[in-house]
Amino acid sequence: MCGIAGFFDTRRARPPDEAERVVAAMTDSLAHRGPDGHGLWCDAAAGVGLGHRRLAIIDLSELGHQPMVSADGRYVMTYNGEVYNFQDLRAELADKGHSFRGGSDTEVILAAVLEWGVAEALPRLWGMFALAIWDRQERRLILARDRIGVKPLYWRLADGLLTFGSELRALEAHPAFSAAIDREAAAALVRYSYIPAPASIYEGVEKLPAGSLLVLSQDGPPRVERWWRLKDRLQTPADRDTRTLGDAEATDRLEALISDAVGRRMISDVPLGAFLSGGIDSSTVVALMQAQRTQKVRTFSIGFHEEGYDEAVHAKAVARHLGTDHTELYVDAQTALDVVPRLPDLFDEPFADSSQIPTYLVSAMTRDHVTVALSGDGGDELFAGYPRYIVADQVWRRMSGMPAPVRRAAGHILEATPAGLIDGIGRLIPAKRRPPRLGRRARRLGGLLALPGDDSLHDELSAAWRDREKLVPDAEGRLRLTPDPELRRVLPDLIARMQYYDTERYLPDDIMAKVDRASMAVSLEAREPLLDHRLIEFVWSLPQHMKLRGGQGKWLLREVLARHVPRAMFERPKMGFSIPLDDWLRGPLCDWATAMLTDPSMVTDGIFDAPAVARLWEDHRTRQADHATVLWSILMLQAWTARRRSLPASPAQGQAPAARRAG
Repeated sequence: MCGIAGFFDTRRARPPDEAERVVAAMTDSLAHRGPDGHGLWCDAAAGVGLGHRRLAIIDLSELGHQPMVSADGRYVMTYNGEVYNFQDLRAELADKGHSFRGGSDTEVILAAVLEWGVAEALPRLWGMFALAIWDRQERRLILARDRIGVKPLYWRLADGLLTFGSELRALEAHPAFSAAIDREAAAALVRYSYIPAPASIYEGVEKLPAGSLLVLSQDGPPRVERWWRLKDRLQTPADRDTRTLGDAEATDRLEALISDAVGRRMISDVPLGAFLSGGIDSSTVVALMQAQRTQKVRTFSIGFHEEGYDEAVHAKAVARHLGTDHTELYVDAQTALDVVPRLPDLFDEPFADSSQIPTYLVSAMTRDHVTVALSGDGGDELFAGYPRYIVADQVWRRMSGMPAPVRRAAGHILEATPAGLIDGIGRLIPAKRRPPRLGRRARRLGGLLALPGDDSLHDELSAAWRDREKLVPDAEGRLRLTPDPELRRVLPDLIARMQYYDTERYLPDDIMAKVDRASMAVSLEAREPLLDHRLIEFVWSLPQHMKLRGGQGKWLLREVLARHVPRAMFERPKMGFSIPLDDWLRGPLCDWATAMLTDPSMVTDGIFDAPAVARLWEDHRTRQADHATVLWSILMLQAWTARRRSLPASPAQGQAPAARRAG
């Protein structure tokens, strides 16, 4: 696991010494991602600079040093991630005549590119990665990202200069960087708590989408294309016979796939453990880890003293049953709150999923003991585990009984009716039976009734901010989820489509972004066995009743776990990895939030509708409503802009470490 950065200046505008300083500054900004070493490679004549920060996991020797040049000298690569089938590929490539100096997966990837070319090599890689390859023969730069988007990659092309990096800070370190905040991205952050790809918080800076590659040559525009797409696997399932599998056989095959995915992710030359929340996903991963080891697996969890937010007791019970070497840390509110001022720097791009706090805390605690940790991320999207899936399905079934024109007309009328008028009419209802804030709720229902279809219902119910009031003036909502009209033919089931949309957007841009930034901030490598693409393709080929049965998600995954852990230990309502954000904003974070939301920059920056935000804050602070989630998004962007204003000038003119030059 590492950090990568670099540039391709098609104008070849910088002298050699300056090019080295620039790529060094870009790379050094990612030192937290790779504290074990750094490397640079420059070809000033071609206008190329590649940088790498190393967190040594496989082949700790200098033979794993990056950027790495292919055996024939044609390709130079800087790479972040892990390829879990590299040993299999190494054997196959050795049979084809390739030789290897060291034991790293980096060298195997380069050999695969030599043998098959980039386009054919990528689908052979099983794992998580973001990489940049300079083709010295064709004089082109290739960027690529793994299938699910576990590893991040940002890029920007302006005036013939392409810059890229694992985090935005690497692009910001280039002296030519200058970009305005993207109002559409700010509006998306408010709505979803994250910024969906390909957008970033900056205009002109993009995230390379999951499963995509970018090719830029000396002449012509960049070409971005998908090399892996979940939708293609839905149309041509890898295993058509899975539609007729019995329960026992399906459980056997799932357990075998997860076991193999877990086993491959346990290959490490440094200490390894696992996050354990006590939930179904992480418990399954840990159970199958322990089943493959004679020594005790190291497991880690954190707990909160606040009632309703503590899963540590469940994790401890699972750990005791499985016989792991378990470490837990109970954190008080102040410990968690102390993280808040650091969030803009830890996450680099504005990010507002508040589970970022416990994710960072468990990562920091885990890093004190191991360098690699397996996690259970991906289980909810893959096995229909989110409660909102069932809620959305039930809501739509009730609403769809109305003729569409009538439903939508009624919805538009409710939406257009002032909330105060509805509240006034509601006073005719006895106080004990009158719902609180009836006007707001009725208008919200109107918004749901007015939706064009069930795919839009999913977007509404999964959004953090659903009110029609614009908090970011002039934003048009261009980053909102646009349903794929062809998907209904392939996936007629509403819940299956919701899983698909979450896998395409929410999983890479929220969950994976959160885990990547929180873990890499403390130089910890997180690995996600449930996101093995073979496992994903198998589960998506199964009928929906294998995932959702009896109104409960994760049916098949529960069957696997029940072979290792008593059901009483995991059959309970889903808690999630959350914090009491609403109470903290009214309590210990109140002064900080007030200062942020009343700062003059709220007006001068012009990002938000300051009076609208003030009304939200007043309603929340006085307990008239719970606006914690949307306020957190606003606060995270405010804190990020404050950090941005306080940053020193670009360090790109500083002293550069020695670079390896083309030759």
